[in-house]
Amino acid sequence: MGSYRDRLQIIADILSVTSKRAKKTQIMYQANLSYRLLCRYLNDILDAGLVSFENDDFYVPTAKGKEFLKKHKEYSRRHKRLKEHFNRVNNVKTELEKMCSYANVNCRDEQLRNKKVP
Repeated sequence: MGSYRDRLQIIADILSVTSKRAKKTQIMYQANLSYRLLCRYLNDILDAGLVSFENDDFYVPTAKGKEFLKKHKEYSRRHKRLKEHFNRVNNVKTELEKMCSYANVNCRDEQLRNKKVP
């Protein structure tokens, strides 16, 4: 099952494609976006000063765009590590919860066995 990209990941994907000078069509296909979404994101990142538009119909990242990509790469790396750590911690929690429920079942079974029938 695939996962959805968040807004920051889509922007990073667009900036990554533009790092080699790209036209709209190239960005659309390489960043895997519909034309409508591409136009919306391009307007946003143009307004934010992350890309610039060259005379010959090419988009290129600005210094701010390159800095965004660098910071996003670090963010993604840290996020992945934290997610993995959280999953490990959650697995331990699940094991502990199972241990408690098994103990309760075993305890109840033993109480029933020891209970004298009138």
